[in-house]
Amino acid sequence: MDNNLNPYSLEFDPEGQSLGDRIKNNLVELIEFIAIIGAILVVVRFFVAEPHKVSGSSMVPNFHDGDYIITNKVATQISQPQRGEVIILKNPRNMDQVFIKRVIGLPGDRVMVSGGKVYINGQPTAELYLPKGTRTYGGASLSEGEELTVPQGRYFIMGDNRGGSSDSREWGTIGKDLVVGQAWLRYWPPQQFTLIQVDKPSS
Repeated sequence: MDNNLNPYSLEFDPEGQSLGDRIKNNLVELIEFIAIIGAILVVVRFFVAEPHKVSGSSMVPNFHDGDYIITNKVATQISQPQRGEVIILKNPRNMDQVFIKRVIGLPGDRVMVSGGKVYINGQPTAELYLPKGTRTYGGASLSEGEELTVPQGRYFIMGDNRGGSSDSREWGTIGKDLVVGQAWLRYWPPQQFTLIQVDKPSS
């Protein structure tokens, strides 16, 4: 005689698992899935890409206080920063802070500020990413009319807001070890959502 299935029995699946066992197994699988996703996000966060919030006005008018960007950390690990590239770097004077700046001089370049213009290797640069009429002046580390040769393995950086940026003109060149990554994508505010281009200055 065949046994009838009791509709109130907790043993209802082909393997004879109880409802409690199935809930427990599903919960364990969910925790494992969350752990895997978390591990992937940690790897991405520390080695691939990282969100940053722009604080301050040193990159106005191209980046504003409160903008959110994604930093590509791989790009500067597998290649050298390019002239005109916007990078995220650690503050040389406070390693707990990060800055957003633009690469102006590469290793071996001769950089000079004179008459409101930036000269690279003796040639005035046309920085089309700056508002027309922008004038650049020297600072404590690079005086007006002084020519500085960027040492090997180091970079000369400036903010686009030349009158309101603390940068290599004040505290000198930076080593690649201070570079966090390349500014890759602006995702906030939504109307400014865009990939960030490398705008190379021309002579």
